[in-house]
Amino acid sequence: MRPGYALYIHRFAHLIVGRTSALVAAMFFAVVLATQAQESIEEVALPPWSEPTLPSSEPAPSTQAAPLPSASEPLPSAPEPLPSTPAEPLPSSSEPLPSSEQAFPSSPDPWSSSTNYTTAQTSVVSPPVAAGPYGGSYNVFPAGETVYSGEPRRFHYVLRLTVRGVWDDNIFISHTNKVSDYYFAIEPSITIGVGDIEGRSRSYLRLDYMPSAILFVDNSDQDAFNQYIHLEGGYSSGRLTLNLSEDIAILESANLNSFYDTTGLWANTDASGPTRVNIFYTRLRADYQLTGKMFLQGEFDSPTYVYPNHISDYTIAGGLYLYYNWLPKLSVGIGGTFGYTWVDDPSTNQTFEQINLRLNYEVTAKLSLYASGGVEFRQFDGNRDTYDSPVFEVGAAYRPFSGTNISLVAGRRIYPSGYVANQDFGATYVAARFQQRLFHRFYLGLGAGYEHSNYFSTDRDVNATRDDDYWFIEPSLDVLITRWLSAGVYYLHREDSSNQDFFSWEDNQVGVRATVRF
Repeated sequence: MRPGYALYIHRFAHLIVGRTSALVAAMFFAVVLATQAQESIEEVALPPWSEPTLPSSEPAPSTQAAPLPSASEPLPSAPEPLPSTPAEPLPSSSEPLPSSEQAFPSSPDPWSSSTNYTTAQTSVVSPPVAAGPYGGSYNVFPAGETVYSGEPRRFHYVLRLTVRGVWDDNIFISHTNKVSDYYFAIEPSITIGVGDIEGRSRSYLRLDYMPSAILFVDNSDQDAFNQYIHLEGGYSSGRLTLNLSEDIAILESANLNSFYDTTGLWANTDASGPTRVNIFYTRLRADYQLTGKMFLQGEFDSPTYVYPNHISDYTIAGGLYLYYNWLPKLSVGIGGTFGYTWVDDPSTNQTFEQINLRLNYEVTAKLSLYASGGVEFRQFDGNRDTYDSPVFEVGAAYRPFSGTNISLVAGRRIYPSGYVANQDFGATYVAARFQQRLFHRFYLGLGAGYEHSNYFSTDRDVNATRDDDYWFIEPSLDVLITRWLSAGVYYLHREDSSNQDFFSWEDNQVGVRATVRF
């Protein structure tokens, strides 16, 4: 393992300083400051673009008498269908505009193992969710669009189509075989649901499906067809609330490891090359109110990562946590998680236990915090000693002004390697998202993230020495043309620096996109 987390932060800073991304960030914030005075006087309440996950599919420990189950907003969806005419005029400055989530959603993270962040028992705020790599508690920008309805028992459906054109200077994310190409991404999505799919305070059922076709101009053998499915349901009866979700990602793309953001913010650094991975994640949460201030939360998680022709793994884990509503807007919880992971030969099967302390705090109406931290003890069926490691997850959502949204997340998790036998790696990440609405129709965004992966052996006879430092930055600009059409442009730089040169690479993408809502 590395000497300490201070070294990780130093290495990350060294990567960014002196690069052109610093100039991009400086120009970005200069524009924001120049327009903030005009935007701050607009009293149009907009929910944030980002919800830190994916909204988490895990119900949030409530800060009031009864727990409020909450779930992540899984796939990008569209606002409720609006009637249109063959020649729809531009919306006037006096009519309300769609929120930033409705206009330019990103992919949510329904797989967060942590709780959602809520404001009060009767109001769910679109919060940030802990976001990161490898399909766990992550997506940096889990904003997905909310289906708004005052009729929780009615049937809902939304349709949306996004088309992207992208130039990528390293489609194989390779150190030795750097190839550039243009590709097109065609990404329709559908959401259907019944019941309270917005607030999730009553029974509901929801299905999201998004196929994604990636078509290369010169390297057609790299064409990919990805599929993303999210099924979620909730039930509430008296003191008991239940939430069950199933997520499936069938990924053929060479530069993705999850579908939370299909531009590829979190690359699969474990493979560092063309790969296929299928992810299946089952999640169950059950809350039971004991008293006016205390409730129990039971957890069941079963993530599966299938790497065709490589090393797959399957995990089942259960946990029990006791929460106490210390203050009207502050709840704390303590408990433990136990699990077992089966790993394909020749890697070693593993058992793990965690002790965690959790906190949910609505600091003000504009600032929400979530934190979970503890220690994990991992044992192996091979011949090595127990591996002890910190595990944590932290998230914050801040909305200082109307049209301004900031989210910050960090965490650490342990994963079996899909490409190196008898080795696991600890992924420690931090990510942030900033979005500003400008001049009513423009949405300026900036995202950045960093991940450090340190590998360790699961067998005494194996020597694990690999360390990777991965980071990305993505500025973007989108414009709302009509209430059913938006267009934008983005730039993505991502880079992996490894102590083993074979796994090092860097990549640049420039993309344009358009979204139609039906």
